[in-house]
Amino acid sequence: MANGRVVQTADRTIGSRQLAALLPAEVLARPGYRALADAVRTLILDGRIALHVRLPAERELADAVGASRATVTGAYDLLRESGYVRSRRGSGTWTELPEGHRPVGAHALLGGGGYSADGDPGIDLAIAAMGAPDGTLADALTWAAPRLPDAARTPGYHPFGLPDLRTAVAERFTRRGLPTRPEQILVTSGAQQALALVVSLLCRAGDRVVTENPTYANALDALRHARLRTGSIAVSDTGWDMEIAESTLRQTVPRLAYVIPDFHNPTGALMPEEERLRLLAATRRTGTWLVVDETIADIALDVPAPAPLASLAPRGGADHVVTIGSLSKTHWGGLRVGWVRATAKMITELTALRVSADMTGSVLDQLVALPLLDGMERTLPARLTELRSRRSALVDSLQRHTPEWSWQIPPGGLSLWVDLGEPVSSALAERAAAAGVHISRGARFGVDPGTFEHRLRIPYTLPADRLDEGVRRLATAFHDGVPLPPSVDRPHWVA
Repeated sequence: MANGRVVQTADRTIGSRQLAALLPAEVLARPGYRALADAVRTLILDGRIALHVRLPAERELADAVGASRATVTGAYDLLRESGYVRSRRGSGTWTELPEGHRPVGAHALLGGGGYSADGDPGIDLAIAAMGAPDGTLADALTWAAPRLPDAARTPGYHPFGLPDLRTAVAERFTRRGLPTRPEQILVTSGAQQALALVVSLLCRAGDRVVTENPTYANALDALRHARLRTGSIAVSDTGWDMEIAESTLRQTVPRLAYVIPDFHNPTGALMPEEERLRLLAATRRTGTWLVVDETIADIALDVPAPAPLASLAPRGGADHVVTIGSLSKTHWGGLRVGWVRATAKMITELTALRVSADMTGSVLDQLVALPLLDGMERTLPARLTELRSRRSALVDSLQRHTPEWSWQIPPGGLSLWVDLGEPVSSALAERAAAAGVHISRGARFGVDPGTFEHRLRIPYTLPADRLDEGVRRLATAFHDGVPLPPSVDRPHWVA
């Protein structure tokens, strides 16, 4: 499959035209063997070509990309030498990962364990999340402990979620302006499971879906895993172009649209109310399910926290909106508690699907989540103050170490979407990893291959000293490996 989707065919083979459609335009324009090998390796690392898939024969790929057979032979040789493919006589060339490498998405979740070549501790700038706030988790455990024995006397299966937690989530939606009943809530093991369940219920392989571009990398992985045809709506430094969005929806009539209107990941943009209304109307006209990811909606640093997008719809006009959220960003990613807000009928259908996957969520996690959710208005302000301070520290470090880069300061969220000025993101991420800094290159957030090579997402979730050291190492890797332009006269940042 092309256009940003993972290749997983019945016979585990990717055709030459399929592979050519995944390659960046600059590789097709001037197909050298090293550039071709690098492009295929990137597709494997990103998960756009699955593991243990047979690549096209050398002559077929050469014809498809307009290169000589020697060029493709050289590219395959490089991939074999580096461990990204293996060949068996008579059976072709198959994709794999070198020893010690992990599948796409897994490495970013293993942060904090990386070391540079000289043994220094690694700095994780790949995960946009903080540790648990001091004291709040312990207090929640203290509250939950005496209630656990009563829960333990039951079988412990609550596929919809603990009734008290469903009620608490529904009441919070209601306080935020979206009247919600407990039967409209399904408690999940995090927002990622919520999205996977929604996609599995509403879509079938080959369905067309639309996302923002760039967008949350793990959401893209879920859509690719479901083998969906992915279209995109561009999100730039100035936000969403709703005329293009409406045109895309009208022309493609997608089954589902996935959006992050609240402090968009990775750009940090906040969708204005007028554009939210237009998005609601456009998806309703095309019969498209609108999946709204509110995972970061509470991380409002410079503006009031937005009301749920579905609350803007006229009465009865938001039945096509599915809202997902979690406690991962406001509290702790290790507490696997998320939710889906939809019609009661859809919640019942999602729960039936969920039972086939993991039966039920952790009762202990949900008990701990109850006081955290109920006390969020009391504890969240300190969290936001800390994030503002860390955001300022990151901006200061970038201004000192990399004045040639540019960025905008978002009104909320957890990261900066940094413009490097040159398409060197992937190479920089590899050089930074050798220096013990793990960071997500821009292409991880792009729907189409080869996009956002001039961008890095840099979270401001670490303490100021770690952020400064991470930026210093990034700057060293950048300056050592990339020729700088003779002059830079654009502003360093835009408020």
